[in-house]
Amino acid sequence: MHIIPLLKPKDVVRGFEKLGWEVARQRGSHIILTKTGHIATLSVPNHPEVARGTLRSLIAKAGLSIEEFLEAMEK
Repeated sequence: MHIIPLLKPKDVVRGFEKLGWEVARQRGSHIILTKTGHIATLSVPNHPEVARGTLRSLIAKAGLSIEEFLEAMEK
């Protein structure tokens, strides 16, 4: 199991954008991401850091593995 780093919301959003997700809207302190053909929406909290458990949940909801997400972050 990989250790999930503490990331800023803009870095998390950038990582998902590299994987085809798009910012649909921002309501209050949450950034909503959508992807064509994908039923789920991702809600990234716009706080100083995204908690590891929250990020793990977002990655799973997107249908990705932690490794896939971290590889996209490195690109």
